[in-house]
Amino acid sequence: MSTRIVVAGTDTDIGKTIFSAALVQALDGYYWKPIQAGLAGETDSKTVARLSGLSALRILPEAYRLNAPASPHFAAERDGVEIDVLRLRPRDVPGPLVIELAGGLDVPLTRRLLQIDVIADWKLPVVLCSSTRLGTINHSLLSIEALKRRGVAILGIAFIGDEIPDTESIIPAFGGVRRLGRLPQIPELNSNTLRKAFAANFSVPDILGVGASGP
Repeated sequence: MSTRIVVAGTDTDIGKTIFSAALVQALDGYYWKPIQAGLAGETDSKTVARLSGLSALRILPEAYRLNAPASPHFAAERDGVEIDVLRLRPRDVPGPLVIELAGGLDVPLTRRLLQIDVIADWKLPVVLCSSTRLGTINHSLLSIEALKRRGVAILGIAFIGDEIPDTESIIPAFGGVRRLGRLPQIPELNSNTLRKAFAANFSVPDILGVGASGP
């Protein structure tokens, strides 16, 4: 079976789509966003296509495209649909697959189901993306605890934003996970600058090297 990695975030709007684009580009793989909530402007799949430089055939169609930029359960209700977990089964592709989640781990997909419970059923390893902004220590440690409680393998934590050395050391130490690297702010963001920034701050073999939640 090809490598399949889930990219999760401690919150929404922290840069995990940019990280996903960089990771799928480095893996020369496929990208899938199961649920897109919010269709105005550039969707996450379109952003990844633009920043990764990969063929459109490598960007798998979303299982759900919901109009409202809101929690998936609410956006689905607004569109008159209910999310079916059977449609969220990870796809089989002839290469590495990067799966980007919608928002944070505990967002509801329906009135009875949280996104993190679907992740646990997938039994796939997770890269947890965390910003370095204020409040990230609490959000990150709670996210790590939630994943561990459900037995989800954590490949490590990827920071996004300005360098904050103490934050970047204390979260892995308390959480018992590996620091994979930090993707800095990129002033002129495009496929080439993203590739260089990712290569300078992350190692693909290191990301793939340990599929467990130990440090």
